[in-house]
Amino acid sequence: MAEPGSPIPLVRFCTSIEDIAEADWDAFCPGSYPFLKHRFLRALEANGCTTSETGWTPAHLTFWLNGQLAGVAPAWLKTHSMGEYVFDWAWADAYQRYGEEYYPKLLIAVPFTPCQGPRLLLGDTLRKGLTPALLHNLLDSACDALGAHSWHVLFPNPADQQLLARTGKLHRLGCQFHWRNHGYRGFDDFLGALTSRKRKSIRKERRQVSESGVSFQRFSGTDMPAQVLSAFYVFYQATYLKRGQRPYLNEAFFRQLCTAMPEQLHLVMAIRNDTMIAGSLFLTGDDTLYGRYWGCLEEYDFLHFETCYYQGIELAIDLGLSTFDAGAQGEHKLIRGFEPVVTHSWHGIFHPGFHEAIARFTAEEAEHVRRYVDDARAALPFRQENTG
Repeated sequence: MAEPGSPIPLVRFCTSIEDIAEADWDAFCPGSYPFLKHRFLRALEANGCTTSETGWTPAHLTFWLNGQLAGVAPAWLKTHSMGEYVFDWAWADAYQRYGEEYYPKLLIAVPFTPCQGPRLLLGDTLRKGLTPALLHNLLDSACDALGAHSWHVLFPNPADQQLLARTGKLHRLGCQFHWRNHGYRGFDDFLGALTSRKRKSIRKERRQVSESGVSFQRFSGTDMPAQVLSAFYVFYQATYLKRGQRPYLNEAFFRQLCTAMPEQLHLVMAIRNDTMIAGSLFLTGDDTLYGRYWGCLEEYDFLHFETCYYQGIELAIDLGLSTFDAGAQGEHKLIRGFEPVVTHSWHGIFHPGFHEAIARFTAEEAEHVRRYVDDARAALPFRQENTG
C-alpha cells in the first residue's frame, strides 16, 4: 500500500508510442540508454517490427498522479514468446496441456534486446511513493484492463529490482557475460591482464583472421554510407535464415535508427578482397557499448569472435566506455575476458496452481545459476594479481 496521505497512482495504457509525445516520454528516460528512447521504440513500431501482426501489440503503460503524467513503461501484449530471451515456452506448454490460456501476456521489456536497463521509467515523486506491493497491484490491474493472463518484466536494472522485489512473487535469475574496461589504454593492455596461455590464444585467433586477408573498417551513424548499411542488413538476415527463421527487424528499421540516433550507432564491417563479407552493429549508452546484431556471408575461423568481440573491445576502449555488453548466451566469451553477470526478471502469474509450480522451478533454477556464476568467476582468464 501507499504511505498514508499519499495519492494513489493510476495506470493506463497506450496502443502506440505515438500516443505519447517524444518529449514527455524521454523526460523519464535516464541518461542515454538507447533502447527505451522514444525514437528507438518509434522505429520499431513505424516499420512494422512491433505490431499486432507480429505478435507485439503496443500497450505502453502510463502512470498518473493527481492527473499528471508521472511515469511510463514500455509494454506489449504478446501472443507468443519469441524475441524475449527469458524463455517461458515450457510454462506456455503446461498451460495448454491443462486447457488454460497463457497468452496474451503483458511484457515489459525491450523487444529483441536482452540488455539490462531501466524498465519502469518513473518520476522521482512516484518512485518514492511506490512500494513493491503497490507496484505489483498496479501491474495486476493493467493485466485486468488489457485481458492479459500474466505480466513479465525482463532485465530490469537494480533500481527497478528494488521496486519489484516482493516476497512470494516470481523472481528468475539468468547469466550473461560482459566485458569490463579496467582502465585499459588499448587492446594489448587488456591482453596484458590475462594469463599467458589465454593471451597467446587470443593473439593466435586474431592473427588467423588477419592472415585470411580480412581487415576491418568502422562507420558511425553520422557517416554511414547507404550501401554499407544495406550490406550489413544482408549479413544480419543471413544469421536468421541459416536457422530457418525470418529476421525480427527489417532494413527500414535500421535506416530509421541510423537517422534518428546517429551518434549512438556504430558499425564494424569485415572486408576481404575489397568486398564486405561480415558486419557487427553496436549501440552506445552512457558508459556501455551494446553489441546487438551481426552476420556474415563467408565463414572463416574466428571471424565471429573478431567481428563481434575483439573489435567491440577495441571500440569500447577507444570510446572510453567502461562496459561491453555483447548480448545473450556465450559461455565462449568467458575465456576471452568477459565476466559473468547475473540477470533478473520478475513474473506475475495469476493461476494459483501454476504459480506454485513455477515458483518451485525458478527457485531451483536460481540455485543452479548462482553455482554456475561462481564456477564461471573461478574460471576467468585473468592473471591472479588482476582478479578482485
